[in-house]
Order: sequence, then structure tokens, then C-alpha cells
Amino acid sequence: MTVTATRPTFERSAGRTVVSVDGSRIPVRRRRLRPGTWLLSILAVVIAVIWAFPVYWMVNSSMLSTATLEAFTPTFFPVGGSFANFERVITPSFFSALAVSVGVTLLSVAVCLTFAFLASIAISRFQFRGRVSFIVTILLIQMLPAEGLFIAQYKMMASLGLLSNVLGLSILYVAAVVPFTIWMLRGFVAGVPAELEEAGMIDGLSRTQAFVRITLPLLAPGLVASGVFAFLQCWNEFTVALVIMENNRTLPLWLRGFVQQSATQAIDWGQVMAASTIVAIPVIIFFVIVQGRMTSGLVAGAIKG
Repeated sequence: MTVTATRPTFERSAGRTVVSVDGSRIPVRRRRLRPGTWLLSILAVVIAVIWAFPVYWMVNSSMLSTATLEAFTPTFFPVGGSFANFERVITPSFFSALAVSVGVTLLSVAVCLTFAFLASIAISRFQFRGRVSFIVTILLIQMLPAEGLFIAQYKMMASLGLLSNVLGLSILYVAAVVPFTIWMLRGFVAGVPAELEEAGMIDGLSRTQAFVRITLPLLAPGLVASGVFAFLQCWNEFTVALVIMENNRTLPLWLRGFVQQSATQAIDWGQVMAASTIVAIPVIIFFVIVQGRMTSGLVAGAIKG
């Protein structure tokens, strides 16, 4: 006996969509959106516009002249604008600050993720004496005000000869970011059942092979999310760099120079906005690269098999 599957066809009849299967016609009801859903959708769009408007205003202002920006009537579209402000701010000092920021950020994120990853595995997978005390200590460290550590940090870096040094600033950034990163990764590691590794070990894998082949790929979203947090903290940090970096400047310190003018010289807001846009571009590129991994759906799918 041969069974042939008839392909359903869709047609419209009397303003309704009808599905025809084996000669039978089945009307399909459209799902109507409730008024509450419409209101929530409109509210979400309004919130998104409010959130994105400062970014748009920054880019828009970067293309306008100082006279246009200081006019009483705001200019919402850069009609007749130019990239002159970008040409003025891209100087050798910018590339020097860019190199310092990139070096500090990459080194800090790499070291931070390494230490946080190993610590989160130890907390989630193993039982050892002092485990609870270690977790509580991580939380208590987050309560310390950063400003209260400036003097101690400065003296420590000065004694080590690491003032105005990429390595010295990276050490301080790692110490500041790694506690919260451990707490973030701990949740992701705990969300992956240990039974997955045990199943791999039953199939002949060693413990290390089971972790690398099974657990590690499932932790990719957590590593990306933690890396994004560490990246933003290191890239945008200002106060610690202001204290430690006396000669070398990071991008936030370089940006500060555009608003730190003398009393006889007005602030060129067009250049300030152009410089702010340039500083924001690496962050946008970074998000575009990693946004596909910033989800925990892979973990949920693995648990369900």
C-alpha cells in the first residue's frame, strides 16, 4: 500500500485564508493582537527611540560646525555637514592613546577570563574547604569603593615601577573586574549538568576530553557575556587610569583633553562629539562580532538533548 502525501495549498476566500488538504477546505483564523499587546509594542518602540537618540545626536553633532551647534535652533539632521571634525581629532596623540587602550583592554580581558573561568569551574564542580568563604569574599570585594583604593594602588604601582605602564594598569583592571566575572561565569557553569561530562566519560573520554569537547562549547555564551562585561569596564574606565597613567593616556583620558580648555578658549563641541564617536566605534564593532553568541539558548538545547 502506497501512501502519497498531498501538499497543502493556501488561498483566500471571502477575506479569509483557507488551507486545502485532500480536497477539504479548512479556514485559518488569524491571530489578532490585543490592545494591550499594541500598547506594549508602541511603548517598546518609544523606549528604543529614547535610548538610541543620544547616540544619534552624538553622531549628528560630530558632522556639524561649532557655530551650528551653538545656534539657538537645534539641527536634527547633518544637512551640509562634513567630516572636518574627524580630520582635526585624528592626530598622532589619538593613535598613541588607541594603542594604550587596545593593549590594556586585550591583556586585561584575556587574563580576567582565564582566572575567572578556572575559579568558576572550581566553585561549581568541586567541594573544598573554604568554598563558601571564597564566594562571600568575592561579593564583599564588590562592595569596596574604588576611590578608597586609589592611594594604595598608586603607591603599589610606584614601588613596582609600573606607573604610566600598560602592565600596571592591566593588573589593577584585572583585580577590579575578575570578582564579578567569576560570579557571572559561576552561573553559566552551574547551568551545564555534570551528567553530560559523565556520559562522555562512559563513552571512553577522559575527564579533560569530556570537559573540552562537551562542556566548553556550551559555555561559549557565558564566556562571551563575561568578556563583553570585562571589555566595557576596561575600555571605558577613567578614574584609575587618571591616577596611574601620568604620561601615557588611554582613550577616555585623551577624550577628556577636548573638554579641558583654558578660560580664554571655548570648547569645540563638534570635535568633542567626533572624538566620542571614534571612541565608541570599537565597542560597536566588538558587539557586532560577538552578538550572535550572547545567548544561553545553546545550554538549554544541550540539556534537552
